[in-house]
Amino acid sequence: MQDANQYIDETRDGLIAAVQGLTPDQWNFKPAPQSWSIAQNLEHVVIVQERVLGPIGEKLAAAPPAPADHAAEEIDAFVVAAFADRSEKFQGPEAIHPTGGCTPDEALRRLDENCRRLKHYLQSTPDLRRHAIDSLPLKALSRGKFQFMDGYQWLLAAAAHTERHRRQILEVKASAGFPACAESRASVA
Repeated sequence: MQDANQYIDETRDGLIAAVQGLTPDQWNFKPAPQSWSIAQNLEHVVIVQERVLGPIGEKLAAAPPAPADHAAEEIDAFVVAAFADRSEKFQGPEAIHPTGGCTPDEALRRLDENCRRLKHYLQSTPDLRRHAIDSLPLKALSRGKFQFMDGYQWLLAAAAHTERHRRQILEVKASAGFPACAESRASVA
């Protein structure tokens, strides 16, 4: 079973490492008109974390117990693997799309704060496994095999989602036309 506390730290640290030292041109570069920039990916991660910490957490607190056939360990493993996997692309609802109203510095500050809050929620909520709610992302990724995620799985999903977008950021950085950093341009001249 994936340790959510450790996974939250690992995925936060990986995302921060992936964006370290970027120039404004690099933050805002889009490999294609319809794709997201690195700044937009980071803002999206923060928005999703805040939904888990807010409305989803509130809904979980009032939710009924997980169904009797809730295969917690199997779903845990599936969430970690499938939510981070970039082999299939999904368009999320408009409510979690980046708005451009967040600078990279602000998004990084919120990322760090959200990860602290996710870990606090994990450590301060003893009954995370007792309540489960319907999960559209889980249904889509599992093609209907799984439908409900308990509180622990939502925390795993938030971390796996962070990893998914770290990978997307690496794809942006590896794409043709990605701006060279200032030091690289200076050494070429």
